[in-house]
Amino acid sequence: MLEQRELAGVGEARRLVLPARAGARGRARAREGAAGLGAWAAALAVAGLLGWLVGEIAAGGAPALSWSLLAEAPADAGRAGGILPILVSTLLLVGVCLSVALPLGLGAAVWLAELAAAGGRRGRWVRASLDALAGVPSIVMGLFGSALFCRTLGLGYSILAGGLTLACMALPIAVRAAEQGLREAAGELRRAAAALGLGRAATLLHVLLPAAAPALLVGVVLGIGRAAAETAALLFTSGYVDRMPGSLLDSGRSLSIHIYDLAMHVPGGNHRAYASALVLLAVLLCLNALAGWMADRWLARAHARC
Repeated sequence: MLEQRELAGVGEARRLVLPARAGARGRARAREGAAGLGAWAAALAVAGLLGWLVGEIAAGGAPALSWSLLAEAPADAGRAGGILPILVSTLLLVGVCLSVALPLGLGAAVWLAELAAAGGRRGRWVRASLDALAGVPSIVMGLFGSALFCRTLGLGYSILAGGLTLACMALPIAVRAAEQGLREAAGELRRAAAALGLGRAATLLHVLLPAAAPALLVGVVLGIGRAAAETAALLFTSGYVDRMPGSLLDSGRSLSIHIYDLAMHVPGGNHRAYASALVLLAVLLCLNALAGWMADRWLARAHARC
């Protein structure tokens, strides 16, 4: 009799617990579904915003695209002719920026991730300096570049002065991206390399840097975007001249400055501004693709050497 009562109690408990568990599982599935729906909505919103931006630029600039736009010098304040000297100046500015910012950024990242003491005072000071440098407005960086590179160093309004100023602006991005990649690649890889008898330099060159290649690529891409799209800083350093530069010491107008000038100061220049913006977008995509290809090739060579 007692056993029957116990069995009846257990059955009653199951009848009470099972619906509660089913209700909890249903609520959990509903929360997961809502979270997934929110994530999809956010992703679609970002993709839609990018598509709208590209579509707007393409619709406004496609009618003005032609071979003469890419192969001729500007005329009639940019209403006619092309953007060849401006395109060359932009590529030179990006080249100077990356050739200075990437080696310095990689060296500083290696010091922060591998040589600086964990939690040390000097490492914290360098990181705080990078964060402060990343937060400086571009107009202030332009004034700094004008004072240091144009006047103190005697470079004047030149592509070299503009590229060095852009390097100062892209440096925090390059350092932070490279440092994060090295820290994420460390740990087990470093211990495995030590077990194989590799020294610190060999471990860094053949193990850690290839493993951190994606983060390094992010730094390169962000640096390219910052350099190619900057306007305010270049107004004070690289100048406003739209002729073909003969050297890095010549003044040169970037595409971003040209777009600003056409849109704000040249009546009837909107179509040319949209076309120049479309060319700038294409240049950024090509440079990003080139950076990705070079990173993949370097990574393949590093793995082949290993």
